[in-house]
Amino acid sequence: MGGVRRPVAARNAPAARRAAGWLATRGVTPNRISQASVAFAALGGALFWLAGEGAPGALALILAALCVQARLACNLFDGMVAVEGARGAPDGPFWNEAPDRLSDLLLLAGAGAAAGAPALGWAAGALAVATAYLRELGRAEGLAPDFSGPMAKPQRMAALTFAALLAAVWRDALLWGLVLIALGTALTAWRRSARLVRGLRA
Repeated sequence: MGGVRRPVAARNAPAARRAAGWLATRGVTPNRISQASVAFAALGGALFWLAGEGAPGALALILAALCVQARLACNLFDGMVAVEGARGAPDGPFWNEAPDRLSDLLLLAGAGAAAGAPALGWAAGALAVATAYLRELGRAEGLAPDFSGPMAKPQRMAALTFAALLAAVWRDALLWGLVLIALGTALTAWRRSARLVRGLRA
């Protein structure tokens, strides 16, 4: 897992370091952790899709929010085990990136279905993939990877988690959360595009 990593404050937390060390000493590979992130995203997306009305629907939304956070935890630990634990594999870059794109689509499309706005969920997912594409395009052209926001992956997933939890008591919160995510991600894609073009012209 080469290149510049996304700056994540939690990476320096003692608890995160202990957890990553525990995973590494038990032979859990970074690729397996990346694959687990997709499993959590698929479960979260399914919970969004299945979230009906009443108490069962509220529970499904809360569990979906936990799956979003579990996906993020996997995203944290796969890099830590690969780099700090020195367990990276030659195919690590694929498993570090490809599962993330699928996870974005699964979670945001599922949230769109739960909010009664499937097109909005798919649009937010497509925009999320576009921001990652722009970052990797810049890296391929020799530029520093652009992790700028305002709605990069950590912010998207934080907003989705908060919206899902709030939707357990006020269902419209999920719709408005997706609107915020879609607009913020569109702005992020525009900003990264402008920065990429400036970098290529420099």
